[in-house]
Amino acid sequence: MNADLVALLELQAKHKVVLDIEEVLASLEPQFAELDEVVNHAQEQLDTQRVRAQEADDRRAELESKIEGYRVMQERKRQKLEWVRGAKEASTLMAELDLARTVLAREEAEWIRSADKVQDMQRQVAESEAALQEIEEGQAPERQELEGRRSDLDERLAAAVDERDQVAEGVQPKLRDQFRRILRGRARLALYPLKSGACGHCYTQVPLHRQQKIRNGDTIEACEACGVLVYQDDGSENES
Repeated sequence: MNADLVALLELQAKHKVVLDIEEVLASLEPQFAELDEVVNHAQEQLDTQRVRAQEADDRRAELESKIEGYRVMQERKRQKLEWVRGAKEASTLMAELDLARTVLAREEAEWIRSADKVQDMQRQVAESEAALQEIEEGQAPERQELEGRRSDLDERLAAAVDERDQVAEGVQPKLRDQFRRILRGRARLALYPLKSGACGHCYTQVPLHRQQKIRNGDTIEACEACGVLVYQDDGSENES
């Protein structure tokens, strides 16, 4: 077998190891994504409830400020009433005091409802925090296992890439560049065996004179249709 072909096939074998590890790594991502989706949903609910709880608390504080303002105003009118001598002015102040009491009572009732809402929202926040913690704790064993698998695969991938790069150094630069250029295309691999006189990748028929060269191992031929390198593999002519 052609020495260049031997070198390329060895490089491809190392590259396939890299591809296989990358595929297993990629298969872990949906599992991580599924776990993350559950956590993110719970976190979003918690964040929303925290915002609502803060809004309710701000509303309660706003009402407290208004109530305090009404009380101060009411006290000033009451004090002023003590010094009023004219009946008309006193009548006006009494009407204002009655109105102030009505407004104050309404605002105090609103404050009570607001305070109840704050407590309810805080309870919901606490429940959501507990639910999120329960989810995270429940996922911990599975995440730990997945992280362990990913860490192991990352180490294996780094070693496989290193081996592939070392083997690549033994391939002629021109062929190595061609190999890499093919892999940047749509083909998963750079070399495919001749199958019944056709390219093993796209199944385009190879001209007879090029078939003979491939079978003789005289040269490494590229498929005219898809660009991959086509080679003679023992038994490949009989493959379907």
